[in-house]
Amino acid sequence: MNAAIRVLVVDDQQLLRRGLMMLFSTVNDIDVAAQAAHGAEALAVLRAEEVDVVLADAKMPVMDGIELVRRCAREHPGLPVLVLTTFDEPDVVRGAVAAGAAGFLLKDTSIEALAEAVRAVAAGGLVIDPRVARLALAPSRDERDEGDEGDGPPALALLTPTEREVAALVAEGLSNQAIAARMVLAEGTVKNHVSALLRKLRAADRTVLALTLYKALHSGRDGTGP
Repeated sequence: MNAAIRVLVVDDQQLLRRGLMMLFSTVNDIDVAAQAAHGAEALAVLRAEEVDVVLADAKMPVMDGIELVRRCAREHPGLPVLVLTTFDEPDVVRGAVAAGAAGFLLKDTSIEALAEAVRAVAAGGLVIDPRVARLALAPSRDERDEGDEGDGPPALALLTPTEREVAALVAEGLSNQAIAARMVLAEGTVKNHVSALLRKLRAADRTVLALTLYKALHSGRDGTGP
């Protein structure tokens, strides 16, 4: 039997932290190993506790979820941070994308979906609620003012057929290992394809790549149409 996934829950509302602990207590393979009221407290916990996933609110006092994502990326590389947000916070979502969050969920997500998200990011995948993805990909006010004359390449036009297959699975949030199993390829080959996608689409990291691909695959704008 596999060990339970150890989760650190970070939220400034004690009631919400307790609620998440109670909900996860009904899930056999996930254990809330620790909790914290804000990002700075979470970092202190991480110095003493070993966890597999951080589940953090986006907005908190002292240190918010975005800064926590940045600090975890620097101080605990490889530790996935899953960010909870509300529907009306596009700037927060964009900030978490840029910081390198492993996933984004809305606070009204069911415990079943939340548990699946924790499992996915613990396995190296990405989880992006489609509603959150639309927020993250919507142009900012400055981008709208500048119009559509950006210098980025059309999202899918530069890709080979195999890269397109890999791209579709990256957009679903699958890890390299899961993509390799799905496509019957060596994991190293998949890693090379993902590196090529990052380079061709000028994505800073895998999270930004997944969101870029999600936009391309769900908008029908693959660089070949009008």
